[in-house]
Amino acid sequence: MKECKTEPLFSGGESTSWKWVIAPLIIYFIERIVRFYRSIQTVTITKVIVHPSQVIELQMKKPGFAMLPGQYIFIKCPKLSNLQWHPFTLTSSPDEDFFSVHIRTVGDWTQALAKACGANSEDEIYMMPSKLPKIAVDGPFGTASIDIFKYQVGMCVAAGIGVTPFASILKSIWYRLLNNSEDLKLKKVYFFWICPDTNAFEWFSELLERFESDMIEKGHAGFLNYNIYLTRGWNSKQAKNIYLLENENTDAITGLRQKTHYGRPKWTSIFPEIANENQG
Repeated sequence: MKECKTEPLFSGGESTSWKWVIAPLIIYFIERIVRFYRSIQTVTITKVIVHPSQVIELQMKKPGFAMLPGQYIFIKCPKLSNLQWHPFTLTSSPDEDFFSVHIRTVGDWTQALAKACGANSEDEIYMMPSKLPKIAVDGPFGTASIDIFKYQVGMCVAAGIGVTPFASILKSIWYRLLNNSEDLKLKKVYFFWICPDTNAFEWFSELLERFESDMIEKGHAGFLNYNIYLTRGWNSKQAKNIYLLENENTDAITGLRQKTHYGRPKWTSIFPEIANENQG
């Protein structure tokens, strides 16, 4: 076999990698510019509310701010840090003239924010808006929750602190129902909330109680079927109260008309039951 003595020739082609990089970079820098512009817009904290279980509520206003139920925002407090952005789910409804977040003060940053807002104790402390810290807000972002308005029957399932998006969703349903909105197809909403301890109940149960009372007053008592499950976290004193108040009209833990369930939900029986109630 003859050997090839001719050296192979290599030739370089045109550089094409820039074609695949330039478009994503342009989109990225445009997105960063838009986010920077939104973050420097003036945000006014109109109200700070102290809720039980180390939860504070910040009600804010921002020119041109528009949201959908279930969305979230990023918050930065320059007084605490110029670099830290923290995500929080919006708990207000698009029908309200403000937007709000509920913040559990369990970390260094959230505790520092509560202190800066004068809400680092269980006592109600009110500060003049001019004395409240300046904050920056970026967003809102993302939501898949708006799809619930496309159906006649909706089922919402939340676990622990993951209940915060449903505050916005339930409020939005509430306002549309009370205003007899023509685009509201919902006829029935099933809401399941599974909690590991009783501390999570306190601030959200206030919303459920108000929702429940208004629905009864407006003749929609059966519109919302909510079920709260407590998987653990009750002590012997609470267990005694639960037993003694079993026959009362309100629940011993939440104070709501619907009694709390203890343990995990049995989905294998819940799903067929809901299907049978809403045939067709």
